[in-house]
Amino acid sequence: MKNLRPNCTAIEALARTLLCAVLLLAGGAAWAGQVVGVVEHLSGPLMDRKADGTVKVLAAKSEVESGDTLVSEKNTYAQIRFIDNSEITLRPGTTFKIDNFAYEADKPDGDSAAFSLVKGGLRSITGLLGKRNKEKFQLKTPAATIGIRGTTFIAHWVDDASATKLPTPTPTPAPGPVNPALAPDLPPGLHVAVLDGMIVVTNAGGAQSFPAGQFGYVPSGTRPPVVVPQNPGLKFTPPQAFSSGIGGPLASQGPAAQQNTVDCIVR
Repeated sequence: MKNLRPNCTAIEALARTLLCAVLLLAGGAAWAGQVVGVVEHLSGPLMDRKADGTVKVLAAKSEVESGDTLVSEKNTYAQIRFIDNSEITLRPGTTFKIDNFAYEADKPDGDSAAFSLVKGGLRSITGLLGKRNKEKFQLKTPAATIGIRGTTFIAHWVDDASATKLPTPTPTPAPGPVNPALAPDLPPGLHVAVLDGMIVVTNAGGAQSFPAGQFGYVPSGTRPPVVVPQNPGLKFTPPQAFSSGIGGPLASQGPAAQQNTVDCIVR
């Protein structure tokens, strides 16, 4: 019987190790799937690809989780309200990933708002997290990373495949109505418009701040962001219900905006 105790001890140690591994894995999975917001408004199909590869179709009031990749169809605007009361509104034909979002009212040190704009465009409205920890907000795009200074802004990434032509960085918009569900007549690259506050756009080519009423353009990940003197044709026209309670009209936010405003109802 004396010889059995070492074997029992080894089995007990192995069991404890396995139990710890299971608990760690379970904890990691719970964190990856943490609910961080809900679909506030929706005008068409919105797909949600989970971190484990499963795909589901979302409806109004559906929950979204950290690690989700959201894909709006060609006629779909989708507004996501996060738990800190911030908003991200996706335009049609957009792929957007919630890389990591964490917010607890009494734990500011744990704040994190990391997103990726893979394709298409969005409007972002700062919430409580961005107001108390601006440096914790990060929107990555193929051409640059956007940081905030307490902000409402629009970002649109146009890749070579979706560009309808290759004009200069400050083209003159074509006259007449434009279908907002279609890609704007913009050159490839990242286009931004700031409605309130300020953003900082950074890549390998340099960094540039854009205050309210200003437009910007980033041709690629190696060329610096530049200020565009007027709206190059950037369109953002969600249904009116998506735009309630956003602030003052863009046309009143500076000379650059007054020259050629973004098609976005802003109150």
